[in-house]
Amino acid sequence: MITFILSIVALVLGYVLYGKFAERVFGPDPTRKTPAYTKQDGVDYMPMPTWKIFMIQFLNIAGLGPIFGAILGAQFGTAAYIWIVVGCIFIGAFHDFFSGMISLREGGANLPEIIGKYLGKTTKTVMRVFTVILLVLVGVVFVSQPAGILDKITPDWMNNTFWIIVIFAYYLIATLLPIDKVIGKVYPLFAFALIFMAVGVLFMIFWNGIQLPEITDGIANSHPNKDTTPIFPIMCITIACGAISGFHATQSPLMARCLKNETLGRPVFYGAMILEGIIAMIWAAAAIWYYKEKGYGESQASIVYFITETWMGKAGSILAMLGVVFAPITSGDTALRSARLILADFFKMDQSKISQRLMISVPVFVATALIIVYSLSDAAGFNIIWRYFGWSNQALSVFTLWSITVYMVINRKPWIMAFLPALYMTVVCSTYLFIAPECMNLAPTISYILGGVCGAVAIAMFFVWKNKQDSKTLLQK
Repeated sequence: MITFILSIVALVLGYVLYGKFAERVFGPDPTRKTPAYTKQDGVDYMPMPTWKIFMIQFLNIAGLGPIFGAILGAQFGTAAYIWIVVGCIFIGAFHDFFSGMISLREGGANLPEIIGKYLGKTTKTVMRVFTVILLVLVGVVFVSQPAGILDKITPDWMNNTFWIIVIFAYYLIATLLPIDKVIGKVYPLFAFALIFMAVGVLFMIFWNGIQLPEITDGIANSHPNKDTTPIFPIMCITIACGAISGFHATQSPLMARCLKNETLGRPVFYGAMILEGIIAMIWAAAAIWYYKEKGYGESQASIVYFITETWMGKAGSILAMLGVVFAPITSGDTALRSARLILADFFKMDQSKISQRLMISVPVFVATALIIVYSLSDAAGFNIIWRYFGWSNQALSVFTLWSITVYMVINRKPWIMAFLPALYMTVVCSTYLFIAPECMNLAPTISYILGGVCGAVAIAMFFVWKNKQDSKTLLQK
């Protein structure tokens, strides 16, 4: 329990100390007009209250990650605590803050535009395609899972297909309408539900005096399939949204277009990620207790239901499950909204008229629907899509972190803050490709060596570029 408490305290201190340091490094300008005013269009660009933006940002990035990802990650044992704390403070929240603030400075630019500016036009084109595919996959997985949960807690006639249609229809409406009409109104309520659920579980952890492992017990891998599922890099892919997630950088521009002042970036971008890390920590702790009591084998939704029903009663479990439902739905709709905006940038299509928004949204939704049909037609389809989503999510963070690194070099900021996270995630994602059973499935030793080689190549490429950049700077002087 002491380790758990210290982990929560560390996350809060991370916001207060490292978050403040990151803010000072970026240097927000309180006098600079934000895109909410300079590009105000009544659809995507408009000033909104900060508390509402925070709630929307929090739900945009939360999804199933801090709940289902943390529950899966808890199978690795105490190591999950370390990854959530260190990853969230120094990688995830930093990643979200700088990607959001760069977007703010660039007039609310979408992620591919930012990556293209700092990593080149070719990378920009590749990342446009890659990002849209990821966002469509987010829409797919965040339709299927909440529909399956609602199917279990509603009357028989409200089956899985019924809820998929309802959620899909909501996605279309939320994607097309101005951001303040649907998202701005319902998200704060959904966010309160999700936070209420986490607070309830946290209270019961202390009320029941749950015995949790301590860091002094060691960080040995406790995963039931530990022989084929090593802590590194599998855990870093499994626990994504509670520590670091590239998907977040696709969502930050949505709120960068609504902020009234640059000084509000830290509480919105850095703060929302820290809150997500706290929620991930709570669910990781609850899941560790569950695995001790019941063992492995149940789905994440079943684990959530058992924990909340046992600790909070029938009514509490229903409220908790609704929180689990709201989280992915409110990430799925903004994912598809982001896909619309990225494609609009590519085709240079104004989005002030609904007819123009429909021209882009309809093909996106058709593609999403086809993948959903595939995932339902094959028992293993969803699991395959989820694994692709998990890796592509973290791979996107690699490109974002390298873009931030380049931005910091060019603007003469302490680039090591971004360089180390970028390098670490490069090694994580490359090693995963070599070692994961669903990828190359190579021997651990070979996988680690190859992952290290990828890291070394990344270091060499970076310093070659940096030396050229330094030479240009000297010539300009």
